[in-house]
Amino acid sequence: MIKGQRYAFIRPDAAVLGPRFKFAKHGQSGAELSEMLPHLAKVVDEVAILKAVHTDQFNHAPAQIFFNTGFGQPGRPSIGSWVTYGLGCETKDLPAFVVMSTGSGISGGSANWSSGFLPTVYTGTRFRNQGDPILNVSAPGGFDKEAEQDTLDLVRDLNKSRLAAVGDPEIATRTAAYEMAFRLQTAAPELTDLKKEPRQVLDQYGADPEKPSFARACLLARRMVQRGVRFVTIYHEGWDAHSDVTGNLKNNCGATDRASAALVSDLKRLGMLDSTLVVWGGEFGRTPMVESNPLLGRSLGRDHHPQAFTIWMAGGGVKPGVTHGQTDDLGFHPAEGGVHVHDVQATILHCLGFDHEKLTYRHAGRDFRLTDVFGKVIKDVVA
Repeated sequence: MIKGQRYAFIRPDAAVLGPRFKFAKHGQSGAELSEMLPHLAKVVDEVAILKAVHTDQFNHAPAQIFFNTGFGQPGRPSIGSWVTYGLGCETKDLPAFVVMSTGSGISGGSANWSSGFLPTVYTGTRFRNQGDPILNVSAPGGFDKEAEQDTLDLVRDLNKSRLAAVGDPEIATRTAAYEMAFRLQTAAPELTDLKKEPRQVLDQYGADPEKPSFARACLLARRMVQRGVRFVTIYHEGWDAHSDVTGNLKNNCGATDRASAALVSDLKRLGMLDSTLVVWGGEFGRTPMVESNPLLGRSLGRDHHPQAFTIWMAGGGVKPGVTHGQTDDLGFHPAEGGVHVHDVQATILHCLGFDHEKLTYRHAGRDFRLTDVFGKVIKDVVA
């Protein structure tokens, strides 16, 4: 079964580990979900589930970078960069592409939201969980707005002169960054102040207005989209259940299920779901075999599994209440409807109005695209 395949830690003689939780069918669609996802079950008829996704990478950093950029090594533009390159920006007061993290870290790091060889103006902007959303965005004490504007004007003029002299596009990016930082001094605090959100909305997400969490990030994402942000990525790392897969899933599903479902229903309540695409998933799945390694202190866990995993999508351009694909009886390989990460990327771009084969950028003598040289739109899940 695993001959010729690569895994991070699993032993060749590992036994199969059965499901740790009960599953049941939900909604008119009859989609089958784990008992760890009770809130997703309430909105399951709004989502499309892909049950047989596979990837080329079997370790976290390269798999994350591959899912985000279409390539397993740093240096290519991220999907958020491609989208903002293609669609532009709807707001002058906030970045077009925002990144948040609510888990234990991000293995692939900033390569996941880098603009790669695209102009750096398309790079994602990282928002922090506490304090100022962006470091140094607040004006220093004793420095009034007039003095700050004069300084900004002087820096802009100097950069403009240098840009005219050398033509380096990074100078234009730097100018835009200074101007954006100035506008963010007003826009960012207003954006991240959740105290004016109705109590029922905060309760729906399970969000504390002042406490960093995945729930707070989801509510912030909705507020960003309302204000014209094009692309928002939320990372919640910590699903690496090499040991105690039961406890890991209880913790992580408990932290993410409620807010994920709330985001879908809240967008629908506001009339935004049809024009907003929500994508939920990871860089790969977990093996049906058990991982138990006494030397590493591991027991009843699962290893990285690139051959088959599940993601779901909802909103703009997606057909609701659809389940696409299935695995074999062990959840090991796709049995039908298998889709590659590049197919998922092609489908996301399609839902956002792009032909993934035509959204290209010439670099190093050839045209590059997010889906590299292959990928097909998953027609069964698009409206």
